[in-house]
Amino acid sequence: MHNPDTYYQRSEVSNSDLTALKEILYPRPQFGDREKAFRIGSIVDAMISEKERVDFLNMTLDGQPIDPEEFLFCRELQRALRAEARRDPFLENVLKYAQTQCVMVNEGQLFNNGGFEFSLNTRCKWDWWLPSAHFGGDLKTVSAQTEAEFRNAIDFFDWDRSRAWYMDIAGSNRDFIYAVSKKNFTVFKKFINRGDEIYNRGREKYEDLAFKYWCFAL
Repeated sequence: MHNPDTYYQRSEVSNSDLTALKEILYPRPQFGDREKAFRIGSIVDAMISEKERVDFLNMTLDGQPIDPEEFLFCRELQRALRAEARRDPFLENVLKYAQTQCVMVNEGQLFNNGGFEFSLNTRCKWDWWLPSAHFGGDLKTVSAQTEAEFRNAIDFFDWDRSRAWYMDIAGSNRDFIYAVSKKNFTVFKKFINRGDEIYNRGREKYEDLAFKYWCFAL
């Protein structure tokens, strides 16, 4: 699936770059169809935040045909989020007013690893960014079926690291995740604040990987 966006060709360090490094340094068994999971997530992201890329009538993304079964499944995930927004005023406002796929770059972002300071040029791309509130959030698809499984997913998939990374690039003090279950279409949400457990855990994760990235880049 080709995304015409040039964001992934940029030279700054992204959270995805840290993930790639972690997979090299600490490989672990992969369960399920990872490519399919990524594909589903990308389609739903586009349906929600980049509708101009999607032809809903002909079931294409960026002009490329999508398997009808997968496309219709993604439509159900999209509808689940839309239905949740009718019950959740905050989500409703996010869908109405947030900037989508908003790119931010931080040149010379400072890091501290055990008292050792270094810098990297960093980047991130928000699913949702609320300029007036100066914070944003992320949309996920997840296999979790319960709140407990969703909370475990935040740690297991390093979404805490992602959110801390984005918050520190933007200098924001709040963040949020909405996740739609691929199993039962439940919509989970989590709000994150600078200094709370999720933020601190995520920052610790990214500082360790950022230092290793800096070392390999020398």
